[in-house]
Amino acid sequence: MKRKLDIVVISDVHLGTYGCNAKKLLNYLNSIEPKHLVLNGDIIDIWQFKKRYFPKAHLKVIKKIMNFSANGTKVSYVTGNHDEMLRKFTDTEIGNITIVNKLLLELDGKKAWIFHGDVFDVSIQKAKWIAKLGGWGYDMLIVLNRWINWYLQKRGKERYSFSQKIKNNVKSAVKYIGDFEKTASDLAIENGYDYVICGHIHQPTIKVKSNSKGSTTYLNSGDWVENFTALEYRLKRWKLYNYTNNKLIPFIPDEELKDMNTKDLIAAITIVEQP
Repeated sequence: MKRKLDIVVISDVHLGTYGCNAKKLLNYLNSIEPKHLVLNGDIIDIWQFKKRYFPKAHLKVIKKIMNFSANGTKVSYVTGNHDEMLRKFTDTEIGNITIVNKLLLELDGKKAWIFHGDVFDVSIQKAKWIAKLGGWGYDMLIVLNRWINWYLQKRGKERYSFSQKIKNNVKSAVKYIGDFEKTASDLAIENGYDYVICGHIHQPTIKVKSNSKGSTTYLNSGDWVENFTALEYRLKRWKLYNYTNNKLIPFIPDEELKDMNTKDLIAAITIVEQP
Protein backbone atom coordinates (compact mmCIF):
# COMPACT_ATOMS: atom_id res chain seq x y z
CA MET A 1 0.00 0.00 0.00
CA LYS A 2 1.26 3.45 -0.89
CA ARG A 3 2.01 5.84 1.95
CA LYS A 4 -0.39 8.80 2.16
CA LEU A 5 1.41 12.05 2.95
CA ASP A 6 0.27 15.65 3.35
CA ILE A 7 3.39 17.25 1.82
CA VAL A 8 6.50 15.92 0.11
CA VAL A 9 9.47 18.16 -0.70
CA ILE A 10 12.19 17.05 -3.13
CA SER A 11 14.95 19.12 -4.68
CA ASP A 12 18.14 18.93 -6.70
CA VAL A 13 17.13 16.03 -8.92
CA HIS A 14 19.11 17.33 -11.92
CA LEU A 15 17.18 15.50 -14.62
CA GLY A 16 19.14 15.52 -17.86
CA THR A 17 22.53 14.91 -16.24
CA TYR A 18 24.59 11.74 -15.72
CA GLY A 19 24.56 12.19 -11.95
CA CYS A 20 20.78 12.00 -11.63
CA ASN A 21 19.37 8.82 -10.05
CA ALA A 22 16.00 8.94 -11.74
CA LYS A 23 15.21 5.24 -11.22
CA LYS A 24 15.53 5.53 -7.45
CA LEU A 25 13.41 8.68 -7.45
CA LEU A 26 10.77 7.03 -9.61
CA ASN A 27 10.62 4.08 -7.24
CA TYR A 28 10.14 6.48 -4.34
CA LEU A 29 7.44 8.48 -6.11
CA ASN A 30 5.59 5.25 -6.91
CA SER A 31 5.51 4.45 -3.18
CA ILE A 32 3.67 7.59 -2.03
CA GLU A 33 0.40 9.48 -2.43
CA PRO A 34 1.05 13.12 -1.51
CA LYS A 35 -1.62 15.79 -1.28
CA HIS A 36 0.99 18.44 -2.11
CA LEU A 37 4.28 17.82 -3.95
CA VAL A 38 6.85 20.60 -3.68
CA LEU A 39 9.66 20.51 -6.26
CA ASN A 40 12.16 22.78 -4.54
CA GLY A 41 14.47 23.72 -7.40
CA ASP A 42 17.00 22.15 -9.78
CA ILE A 43 14.59 19.45 -10.86
CA ILE A 44 15.47 19.74 -14.57
CA ASP A 45 19.08 20.80 -15.01
CA ILE A 46 18.76 23.34 -17.80
CA TRP A 47 22.33 24.54 -17.26
CA GLN A 48 23.86 21.19 -18.22
CA PHE A 49 21.05 19.99 -20.47
CA LYS A 50 22.22 17.95 -23.46
CA LYS A 51 19.88 17.06 -26.29
CA ARG A 52 21.42 13.62 -26.64
CA TYR A 53 21.08 12.71 -22.97
CA PHE A 54 17.60 12.48 -21.48
CA PRO A 55 17.02 8.78 -20.71
CA LYS A 56 13.67 7.06 -20.51
CA ALA A 57 13.83 6.98 -16.70
CA HIS A 58 14.16 10.78 -16.63
CA LEU A 59 11.10 11.13 -18.85
CA LYS A 60 9.20 8.76 -16.58
CA VAL A 61 9.88 11.01 -13.59
CA ILE A 62 8.33 13.95 -15.43
CA LYS A 63 5.39 11.81 -16.49
CA LYS A 64 4.91 10.61 -12.91
CA ILE A 65 4.80 14.18 -11.64
CA MET A 66 2.21 15.02 -14.28
CA ASN A 67 0.20 11.97 -13.22
CA PHE A 68 0.23 13.24 -9.65
CA SER A 69 -1.14 16.55 -10.87
CA ALA A 70 -3.81 14.91 -13.04
CA ASN A 71 -4.95 12.81 -10.07
CA GLY A 72 -5.47 15.80 -7.79
CA THR A 73 -2.07 16.34 -6.16
CA LYS A 74 -1.11 19.99 -5.91
CA VAL A 75 2.36 20.46 -7.46
CA SER A 76 4.44 23.55 -6.66
CA TYR A 77 7.58 24.00 -8.76
CA VAL A 78 9.92 26.30 -6.83
CA THR A 79 12.62 27.56 -9.19
CA GLY A 80 16.34 27.10 -8.50
CA ASN A 81 19.56 28.20 -10.15
CA HIS A 82 19.93 25.25 -12.55
CA ASP A 83 16.36 25.77 -13.77
CA GLU A 84 16.35 29.57 -13.41
CA MET A 85 15.01 29.95 -16.96
CA LEU A 86 11.64 28.99 -15.51
CA ARG A 87 11.64 32.13 -13.36
CA LYS A 88 10.26 34.10 -16.30
CA PHE A 89 7.11 31.99 -15.84
CA THR A 90 6.71 32.73 -12.12
CA ASP A 91 3.08 32.46 -10.93
CA THR A 92 2.09 30.52 -14.04
CA GLU A 93 -0.53 27.86 -13.33
CA ILE A 94 -1.09 24.80 -15.51
CA GLY A 95 -3.84 22.70 -13.99
CA ASN A 96 -2.62 21.72 -10.51
CA ILE A 97 0.98 22.77 -11.30
CA THR A 98 2.21 26.21 -10.23
CA ILE A 99 5.65 27.77 -10.88
CA VAL A 100 6.88 30.04 -8.06
CA ASN A 101 10.09 31.57 -6.73
CA LYS A 102 9.15 30.91 -3.12
CA LEU A 103 6.29 29.27 -1.28
CA LEU A 104 4.53 30.25 1.96
CA LEU A 105 2.37 27.63 3.65
CA GLU A 106 0.18 27.48 6.75
CA LEU A 107 0.71 24.08 8.37
CA ASP A 108 -1.49 23.28 11.35
CA GLY A 109 -1.16 26.78 12.79
CA LYS A 110 2.51 27.20 11.88
CA LYS A 111 4.09 29.11 9.01
CA ALA A 112 6.55 27.55 6.55
CA TRP A 113 8.81 29.44 4.14
CA ILE A 114 10.08 27.31 1.25
CA PHE A 115 12.70 28.41 -1.30
CA HIS A 116 15.63 26.84 -3.15
CA GLY A 117 18.41 28.90 -1.58
CA ASP A 118 20.67 29.90 -4.45
CA VAL A 119 20.02 33.61 -3.86
CA PHE A 120 22.31 33.45 -0.85
CA ASP A 121 25.24 32.75 -3.18
CA VAL A 122 25.28 36.43 -4.17
CA SER A 123 26.61 37.45 -0.79
CA ILE A 124 25.84 35.13 2.08
CA GLN A 125 27.45 37.33 4.71
CA LYS A 126 25.28 40.31 3.77
CA ALA A 127 22.07 38.52 2.87
CA LYS A 128 20.34 39.51 6.11
CA TRP A 129 19.32 42.83 4.62
CA ILE A 130 16.48 41.05 2.84
CA ALA A 131 14.89 40.41 6.24
CA LYS A 132 14.09 44.11 6.37
CA LEU A 133 12.51 44.02 2.91
CA GLY A 134 10.44 40.85 3.21
CA GLY A 135 9.35 39.01 0.09
CA TRP A 136 10.25 41.95 -2.18
CA GLY A 137 13.87 41.78 -1.08
CA TYR A 138 14.03 38.06 -1.78
CA ASP A 139 12.66 38.59 -5.29
CA MET A 140 15.25 41.30 -5.90
CA LEU A 141 18.02 38.85 -5.01
CA ILE A 142 16.63 36.46 -7.62
CA VAL A 143 16.76 39.23 -10.23
CA LEU A 144 20.33 40.09 -9.16
CA ASN A 145 21.41 36.45 -9.54
CA ARG A 146 19.90 36.36 -13.03
CA TRP A 147 21.81 39.48 -14.10
CA ILE A 148 25.08 38.17 -12.67
CA ASN A 149 24.80 34.95 -14.69
CA TRP A 150 23.82 36.91 -17.81
CA TYR A 151 26.92 39.09 -17.38
CA LEU A 152 29.19 36.08 -16.82
CA GLN A 153 27.88 34.43 -20.00
CA LYS A 154 28.47 37.63 -21.99
CA ARG A 155 32.08 37.66 -20.77
CA GLY A 156 32.51 34.05 -21.84
CA LYS A 157 32.71 32.78 -18.26
CA GLU A 158 30.82 29.98 -16.52
CA ARG A 159 27.62 30.68 -14.64
CA TYR A 160 28.00 30.87 -10.89
CA SER A 161 27.76 27.43 -9.35
CA PHE A 162 28.36 26.96 -5.62
CA SER A 163 28.83 23.20 -5.89
CA GLN A 164 31.66 23.50 -8.38
CA LYS A 165 33.52 26.00 -6.24
CA ILE A 166 33.49 24.09 -2.97
CA LYS A 167 34.46 20.63 -4.23
CA ASN A 168 38.14 21.60 -4.13
CA ASN A 169 38.00 23.06 -0.64
CA VAL A 170 36.30 21.04 2.10
CA LYS A 171 37.00 23.65 4.76
CA SER A 172 35.28 26.41 2.83
CA ALA A 173 32.40 24.04 2.07
CA VAL A 174 31.79 23.39 5.78
CA LYS A 175 31.89 27.12 6.48
CA TYR A 176 29.51 27.86 3.62
CA ILE A 177 27.00 25.27 4.80
CA GLY A 178 27.11 26.69 8.33
CA ASP A 179 26.68 30.24 7.03
CA PHE A 180 23.87 29.13 4.73
CA GLU A 181 21.92 27.46 7.53
CA LYS A 182 22.44 30.41 9.88
CA THR A 183 21.41 33.01 7.30
CA ALA A 184 18.28 31.09 6.30
CA SER A 185 17.33 30.52 9.94
CA ASP A 186 17.99 34.10 11.03
CA LEU A 187 15.81 35.36 8.18
CA ALA A 188 13.03 32.95 9.10
CA ILE A 189 13.14 34.06 12.75
CA GLU A 190 13.18 37.73 11.69
CA ASN A 191 10.05 37.18 9.59
CA GLY A 192 8.22 34.97 12.08
CA TYR A 193 8.37 31.65 10.21
CA ASP A 194 8.23 28.42 12.20
CA TYR A 195 9.85 26.40 9.39
CA VAL A 196 12.38 27.38 6.73
CA ILE A 197 12.83 24.77 4.02
CA CYS A 198 15.66 24.87 1.46
CA GLY A 199 17.54 22.77 -1.05
CA HIS A 200 20.57 23.85 -3.12
CA ILE A 201 23.45 22.73 -0.88
CA HIS A 202 22.70 18.97 -1.08
CA GLN A 203 22.85 18.61 2.72
CA PRO A 204 19.70 16.89 4.04
CA THR A 205 18.86 17.82 7.63
CA ILE A 206 16.24 18.86 10.14
CA LYS A 207 17.42 20.95 13.09
CA VAL A 208 16.16 23.66 15.43
CA LYS A 209 18.09 26.91 15.07
CA SER A 210 17.98 29.71 17.63
CA ASN A 211 19.27 33.23 18.15
CA SER A 212 18.53 36.06 20.57
CA LYS A 213 15.24 36.82 18.81
CA GLY A 214 13.75 33.32 18.86
CA SER A 215 13.95 29.97 17.12
CA THR A 216 12.85 28.16 13.97
CA THR A 217 13.15 24.70 12.46
CA TYR A 218 15.57 24.59 9.53
CA LEU A 219 15.00 21.80 7.00
CA ASN A 220 16.91 20.86 3.87
CA SER A 221 15.54 18.29 1.42
CA GLY A 222 19.00 17.20 0.23
CA ASP A 223 19.24 15.81 -3.31
CA TRP A 224 18.80 12.84 -5.68
CA VAL A 225 22.39 12.78 -6.92
CA GLU A 226 24.18 11.46 -3.82
CA ASN A 227 21.89 11.45 -0.77
CA PHE A 228 18.51 10.33 -2.24
CA THR A 229 16.42 12.18 0.33
CA ALA A 230 13.07 13.92 0.65
CA LEU A 231 11.13 15.78 3.33
CA GLU A 232 7.74 14.37 4.31
CA TYR A 233 5.01 16.08 6.36
CA ARG A 234 2.29 14.02 8.01
CA LEU A 235 0.39 14.15 11.31
CA LYS A 236 1.81 17.62 12.04
CA ARG A 237 5.39 16.35 11.89
CA TRP A 238 8.28 16.59 9.44
CA LYS A 239 10.39 13.54 8.64
CA LEU A 240 13.56 13.26 6.57
CA TYR A 241 13.18 10.28 4.25
CA ASN A 242 16.36 8.56 3.09
CA TYR A 243 16.00 6.08 0.23
CA THR A 244 19.15 4.21 1.22
CA ASN A 245 18.41 3.82 4.92
CA ASN A 246 14.62 3.64 5.05
CA LYS A 247 13.12 0.31 4.16
CA LEU A 248 11.08 0.59 0.99
CA ILE A 249 8.69 -2.08 -0.19
CA PRO A 250 9.58 -2.84 -3.82
CA PHE A 251 7.13 -1.05 -6.07
CA ILE A 252 6.57 -1.98 -9.69
CA PRO A 253 6.45 1.18 -11.79
CA ASP A 254 2.94 2.28 -12.69
CA GLU A 255 1.48 0.01 -15.34
CA GLU A 256 0.88 3.07 -17.48
CA LEU A 257 4.59 3.85 -17.47
CA LYS A 258 6.13 0.38 -17.42
CA ASP A 259 5.67 -0.53 -21.08
CA MET A 260 5.83 2.95 -22.61
CA ASN A 261 8.65 3.56 -25.04
CA THR A 262 10.55 6.84 -25.24
CA LYS A 263 8.45 8.16 -28.11
CA ASP A 264 5.24 7.51 -26.18
CA LEU A 265 6.64 9.19 -23.07
CA ILE A 266 7.66 12.31 -24.96
CA ALA A 267 4.20 12.49 -26.52
CA ALA A 268 2.58 12.03 -23.10
CA ILE A 269 4.44 14.91 -21.44
CA THR A 270 4.09 17.35 -24.33
CA ILE A 271 0.38 16.91 -25.07
CA VAL A 272 -1.71 20.01 -24.46
CA GLU A 273 -5.27 19.49 -23.31
CA GLN A 274 -7.85 21.39 -25.26
CA PRO A 275 -10.44 23.40 -23.31
